[in-house]
Amino acid sequence: MKETRGDGGSAPFCTRLNHSYPGMWAPEARGNLTRPPGPGEDCGSVSVAFPITMLITGFVGNALAMLLVSRSYRRRESKRKKSFLLCIGWLALTDLVGQLLTSPVVILVYLSKQRWEQLDPSGRLCTFFGLTMTVFGLSSLFIASAMAVERALAIRAPHWYASHMKTRATRAVLLGVWLAVLAFALLPVLGVGQYTIQWPGTWCFISTGRGDNGTSSSHNWGNLFFASTFAFLGLLALAITFTCNLATIKALVSRCRAKAAASQSSAQWGRITTETAIQLMGIMCVLSVCWSPLLIMMLKMIFNQTSVEHCKTDTGKQKECNFFLIAVRLASLNQILDPWVYLLLRKILLRKFCQVIHENNEQKDEIQRENRNVSHSGQHEEARDSEKSKTIPGLFSILLQADPGARPYQQ
Repeated sequence: MKETRGDGGSAPFCTRLNHSYPGMWAPEARGNLTRPPGPGEDCGSVSVAFPITMLITGFVGNALAMLLVSRSYRRRESKRKKSFLLCIGWLALTDLVGQLLTSPVVILVYLSKQRWEQLDPSGRLCTFFGLTMTVFGLSSLFIASAMAVERALAIRAPHWYASHMKTRATRAVLLGVWLAVLAFALLPVLGVGQYTIQWPGTWCFISTGRGDNGTSSSHNWGNLFFASTFAFLGLLALAITFTCNLATIKALVSRCRAKAAASQSSAQWGRITTETAIQLMGIMCVLSVCWSPLLIMMLKMIFNQTSVEHCKTDTGKQKECNFFLIAVRLASLNQILDPWVYLLLRKILLRKFCQVIHENNEQKDEIQRENRNVSHSGQHEEARDSEKSKTIPGLFSILLQADPGARPYQQ
């Protein structure tokens, strides 16, 4: 598991991009070179405040989400809402445990001011670090996919969902996802694939290269199989999430149109559809921005038979290596954003955002109606005021109750 260093190998290769913390995915390089920086290198001072800040941010968000879910789960009688709460709670727990298992290693690398090989001569810590990143990275993606499937079934097949989607089934699915990902991540321990020290020599992850000249052909193909499978599984999880969320949005729009006969019901469902669609699209955007660059970059390196492990000896790959580090940091950011996207911001910003949208739409509708009905403007104004007083106050009591179990599409 040890990595052979290039010239000047007593210190990690670092660049100016290594001054920002990538969360669980990449401990940072430090400016402790024992040789002058080469072309493209810019090693400055870094502070341990970066990993500590990210650890605190992730811990607070996920812990708060787990607290709200736990409180709501005990009060919920609906099995449908309990299934949803289990999914959110399991996702928050997965992200939180992933941070607690890896962030201390990041902080240790910062404080020790030593190379990874000096801290981990046996390579076991490298294997643990890479395995942890693989397990909790893929688990988060597939739990998000499970939540998307659960949402789609709840709105598109409510009768089947009510009779088949029990709390026990939800637990079994979530546990099955976690165990399956763990079994996959253990393949390098069994000789299929490898977790290696990555550029700039301060973190470990899946090897995408074919190894050195002395490496056997079967070992090289094992590396390629494991790395490509990880990337394809990640893209599959994203595809499932996108497909199910789009299906949910389509079903909500269809149901909203079907309720157009009753004015008050139509107004409520219009707002329900808008708010739910915004949340689902936000989830898709966050997942896409955080994960797509890393997964696509891994596939590109596999097909080109390159690896960031070679960055320490080839300064010509500087741009590619820097982009890979940015992709890794984006993936790590997903653990911090998950509780806010799925739970916390829905109660805070989503309501305000939708209020602004609906106020603008109401103003436009009011102007159009006044232009068409100038002679009866007084009567229409009274009708609009009466309609607002009936629909708006009751809307958010339906959509956003005092706990995270109140899902718009389940009302």
